[in-house]
Amino acid sequence: MFTLTQLTCFLAVAEELHFTRAAARLSMTQPPLSRQIQLLEHELGVRLLDRTNRTVRLTPAGRSFLGEARRIVRQAEHAALSVRQVSTGESGSIAIGFTAASAYSALGALLATSRSALPGVEILLHELVSRDQMEALGEGSLDLGLIRPTAIGADLTSRTAVREGLVAALPADHPLATGGDGPLELAAFQGQEFLMYSSVEARYFHELLLTTFHSAGVRPVFVQYLSQVHSILALVNYGWGVALVPEAAASMRYAGIVYRPLHLPDDPHPVELDFVWRKDNDNPALTALLELL
Repeated sequence: MFTLTQLTCFLAVAEELHFTRAAARLSMTQPPLSRQIQLLEHELGVRLLDRTNRTVRLTPAGRSFLGEARRIVRQAEHAALSVRQVSTGESGSIAIGFTAASAYSALGALLATSRSALPGVEILLHELVSRDQMEALGEGSLDLGLIRPTAIGADLTSRTAVREGLVAALPADHPLATGGDGPLELAAFQGQEFLMYSSVEARYFHELLLTTFHSAGVRPVFVQYLSQVHSILALVNYGWGVALVPEAAASMRYAGIVYRPLHLPDDPHPVELDFVWRKDNDNPALTALLELL
């Protein structure tokens, strides 16, 4: 079978139509160049070049083979470049898990960073609650998770992605929605019909709000338990109750919802989101992304 070296030599001679110039272009002497052409012609069983002491011309077979030789060399160069880019994290793919709430905050910055700094890397997104992301990370089907703080095993590592506050989401005709623009005190939710997070699918937010209300001595009336922020906001929009959501979720605008800031004296930014990944993950693209983050 012919070699890439033989093809490269043939292309140089075919394009220069002069052995001396082709040899100089390839930084080699003329005898080994001629030898490579002879080996290629022997392998193919045809003459590719008609050469005399004065001229070099492509034969019909040589003209036909020229395009194929160029294509093969280009493909080989592309393959070499691609594998180098994969090894350095410049190409490849990263499977990223995210929660619905994280789509309003850290996910946007993450995607912007990867697109601008790693344009050759394909991002594969999977919307999963934190519990399912942990399972997927353990199985190796996710490279990176955007997960609410939770206990992680020794095979995982984490880094804080973002911290943010809570805001009150109120039906537009609710008395708390028309009480001004200043921060609401937690005491304002005493006895209010409240849309609460599920203790299973949204355990982090469920426990965060229970602790927050308990510390303030406030007892809302939980009328529904839901797992996703957008579902809670939909019910607020329908007037089914009030809710507390991450600050970033206030970017979701509904005609029937008023957002008001919340006064949290102990910790004004209690909502945390973490990047989580396996310590033994050897995906070069993930390594490159983590360095950027």
